Amino acid sequence: MREIIFDTETTGLSPAGGDRMVEIGCVEMIDRVETGRTFHAYFNPERPMPSEAEAVHGLSDAFLADKPRFSEKADELLDFLGDCPLVAHNASFDFGFLNHELERCQRSAVSMDRMVDTLVLARSKHPGAKHSLDALCSRFGVDRSQRVKHGALLDAQLLAQVYVELTGGRQIGLSLGAEEKEPAPLAAAVGLASAATRPARAPRAHAPSAAELQRHAEFISQMGDPLWNRIAATT
Repeated sequence: MREIIFDTETTGLSPAGGDRMVEIGCVEMIDRVETGRTFHAYFNPERPMPSEAEAVHGLSDAFLADKPRFSEKADELLDFLGDCPLVAHNASFDFGFLNHELERCQRSAVSMDRMVDTLVLARSKHPGAKHSLDALCSRFGVDRSQRVKHGALLDAQLLAQVYVELTGGRQIGLSLGAEEKEPAPLAAAVGLASAATRPARAPRAHAPSAAELQRHAEFISQMGDPLWNRIAATT
């Protein structure tokens, strides 16, 4: 199953109040394994950056001045998102800004039915605990040493690892008959194809041939008083 884990950075908390998205980072996962495909973009918000927001993500007016407007990257973003579930932390915030930007440039809003909120999952699994991304990384042993400030792509990559843990962990070796999948970095290191790139194979025929059926019948006919005949006689 394909899923996109994403995060946004903004000028503030309220798209209805004039705040804009300034960064989005998206990570593709298939069957809860990162494929290596990402989408990342900065946007010129066409408004000044409040100092409080800049202190969170470090994106200044000067840095964003030459970046494209959201409308210039909207089609590329939508193509990457496709129609699969979209996973975010406190997802109503990110969905609100994403849909506000899409509506501003006359694109259809993303359906809220696609939303998967890791904050809701964390509260359900660990009630009463801290549920920030930092706290979840600490709980699950996810390395966040590079997270000096908020950054959409880095946060999406961290959240992808947290999401796997919130939904049961990788548990390689406990697949109970399902095909084992190497984690993406290890699979790449040893030259294995990932689930996203492995070619599909036609199912093999397993029905016995006429000759095999004949040999089986001959073998059975040589048995005296087989057990299954006695069981059949009592039913």
